[in-house]
Amino acid sequence: ECNWFLAVLFPSTQLRILAYNRVVRDLNGLTVSQFLERLDALGDLQPADSPVPTAPGTFCFLIDHKWWSLTIPPDPLFVNDPIRSLDVSILEHQVLQQILGIDDVRTDPRIDFVGGIRGTAELERLCIPGDWAVGISMFPTTLDQLMQVSDAGEIMPPKSTWFEPKLRSGLLVHTLE
Repeated sequence: ECNWFLAVLFPSTQLRILAYNRVVRDLNGLTVSQFLERLDALGDLQPADSPVPTAPGTFCFLIDHKWWSLTIPPDPLFVNDPIRSLDVSILEHQVLQQILGIDDVRTDPRIDFVGGIRGTAELERLCIPGDWAVGISMFPTTLDQLMQVSDAGEIMPPKSTWFEPKLRSGLLVHTLE
C-alpha cells in the first residue's frame, strides 16, 4: 500500500499559518556591534518594543539579551517574484548567506528552526542562556503568498510555513496486512 498518502483538507477560514522562527549558533566571526551594523546597512534597524514583527519585510532579532526590529525595503528586482519576495527568502539571501555565511539552511548545523506554535518565548529560552547567538522572529507567510507560489508552479523555501491546526499523532490509523 505504498501508492497512497494521507491528506487532510481545512477551509481557509480554519487554517492558520504561523511564523517559522530561526536560531543561529554564532555570528560568523562578527562582534555583536559589527553584526548590528551589517543589519542596519540592509534597512531600518531599531530597538524593538515587541519580539513579534508586525508587517512583511520586518524581522525581529534577539541578540545579546535585547530585541531589535529590522525592516528591509522590497527589492524592485524581485517584487513580482513569488519566491524571492517572501520574507524567508529575503532573510536567507540578505542575512543568513551574506552576513552569517549560511549557504544551505537545510544542512548547516549552525541554524535551527523554531516552529510557530512555540513562539518567541522559545527563542528567548534558547538564546538568553547563550547557547545560540541570535534568535530571529519572522512575520508569517500569508495564505495569499502561498497560493502565488503554488500558482507559479514553484515550491516554498524550507521551513517557511507552520500550519495550525495539526492532526494529533495516532488520530488516524491504517492497518497494513
